[in-house]
Amino acid sequence: MAEEWNQDSGEAVYRSRDPIKNLKIRVKLQRVSPVSALVQRAQGQQEEGGGRGDVALRTLGTSGNRPGDDEEEVVISWQEKLFSEFEYELYKNEAACCTPLDRQYHQDILSLERRGGRKNLRIFTYTDYDRYTNLEEHCQSVTTSAKETPTFLAERMANVRRRRQDKRALDGVGIRNRLVTWKPSEEFIKINHILNTPVQTMYIMADLGPNERLGLKENEHVLCTIRVDSNNVITLKPDVTGTKGPYRLEVESHKRELWRYTLNHVSESVQQEEQEREETLCKDLYSRHKEYLNNLVGSDFEMPPSGALRVFVNGEIVSAQGYEYDNLYVHFFMELPKHWTSPVFQELSGVTQSCRSKTHERENVAYFCHPFSFEMFLSEEVECEDIPQWPILYFEVLSLDFWQRYRVEGYGSVVLPQTPGMHNITAQTWRPVEQGTVSELRRFFIGGSPELEDLTYVRIPGTFQGERISRFGFRTEATGRVAFRFHSIHQSRSFLDRSSLRKRMQSVLDRLGGSSQQSSILNVLDAFQRARRRMQQARESLPKDILSATKTLQLEQSTA
Repeated sequence: MAEEWNQDSGEAVYRSRDPIKNLKIRVKLQRVSPVSALVQRAQGQQEEGGGRGDVALRTLGTSGNRPGDDEEEVVISWQEKLFSEFEYELYKNEAACCTPLDRQYHQDILSLERRGGRKNLRIFTYTDYDRYTNLEEHCQSVTTSAKETPTFLAERMANVRRRRQDKRALDGVGIRNRLVTWKPSEEFIKINHILNTPVQTMYIMADLGPNERLGLKENEHVLCTIRVDSNNVITLKPDVTGTKGPYRLEVESHKRELWRYTLNHVSESVQQEEQEREETLCKDLYSRHKEYLNNLVGSDFEMPPSGALRVFVNGEIVSAQGYEYDNLYVHFFMELPKHWTSPVFQELSGVTQSCRSKTHERENVAYFCHPFSFEMFLSEEVECEDIPQWPILYFEVLSLDFWQRYRVEGYGSVVLPQTPGMHNITAQTWRPVEQGTVSELRRFFIGGSPELEDLTYVRIPGTFQGERISRFGFRTEATGRVAFRFHSIHQSRSFLDRSSLRKRMQSVLDRLGGSSQQSSILNVLDAFQRARRRMQQARESLPKDILSATKTLQLEQSTA
């Protein structure tokens, strides 16, 4: 029997969309006498291995109580009041009723008398309005020790009933209109400094006293506690049994008794017609809310010019690490290739704040988190050309010394992402150096170092017109790296026309969508051409007699 009991008596939390008034719990309470428990245990042992002594246990029989006293089953709705024996006798006397709630209970008991009395015997309830609920909230203990004393917070919380909160303005002025309250009242402090979600509580109780002594307070035991807050979050302690075993209650009275009870959720399910009606109402509500939001946003969006691609780039210079000196800052600018334009008010350059480095994983890292944004347009005039060049972000990392003298720590560049979305890119930097120690001493003591006159020299300068560029004799050294984060958005009228997606690649906007596929195909073709050229060079390097013998052998194999 001990293995069949449900030992999990913790809380279970549910969220429901249905009204809480539809909640129903079936409670089944049953007395398990010690003799019957022994008999059932002996029967289990006999089925397993045929244990001895089972006949002697069977002769003990079962309890001699009446069947109606040992077992009771009740279906309880949310906040349904079932009177106990004590309450029934108390509120029946009109002289004992002092409050409006007591007089209401008196009227309810009179109506029960006219219908034949109460139907429940041992199972009863305490609703959210009863005194028991208020006392339980004030006297909740954390441990099972009888010597536990409440803390200062527990004493202060005992004066706050969460479900009785009044959300009204204080002193005739709304609290939200006040930025600072110089003399807050006690009620103001309770509302703003204590978790105060409105909660309703209900207790399912059982009177487990002897049959001739029902109605005594010491025999009342809590079977289940139900709490519901304003967000329709239902808390059950303990949880419904379902497929689990029943819960057990041991009562220490004039004789030790064992009780078992189960909790089952028996709320009525929604009918098919009501469910369809509810879904229709929800769809109607969502559609109206969508129309309301659309009206708030409006439909007057600024569209890019016809035959152009608008690119929004919201970027961020995240960090820089691996540099020799501290107090770093970054100067950057955007270069727009041919056929790219930007608005007149758009600034294509910027500089970050100076930042002191901190040690992270054995490296000095300067966290800038400097945002920037660019707006650019790609014209459709490149229709007859290949995939156009993409804008390039050039930057240089500099450092400041104590005398506010700067030195160059590194140069770098980043090509803006060609696809929309979020991209994290880390760029490596380098700086020019001079031979000898004099330049390093000058750099250390008085600042300054070799610099580039044109930052575009990091890649291929935009003013370069030749076929080849030589950097022979240019001495550099690798320095640190800079981390960027880009959020790119592409907008074009061609994206709205679905038919343009079915056409063959006729314009640059169509080729942009398949740039990744084209790049992979071009890589394969390039590798094939290189292999073909190597094969031709190998053939040309062979002697003529070997070539003629190879051709003759190939001819004989083909004829055979």
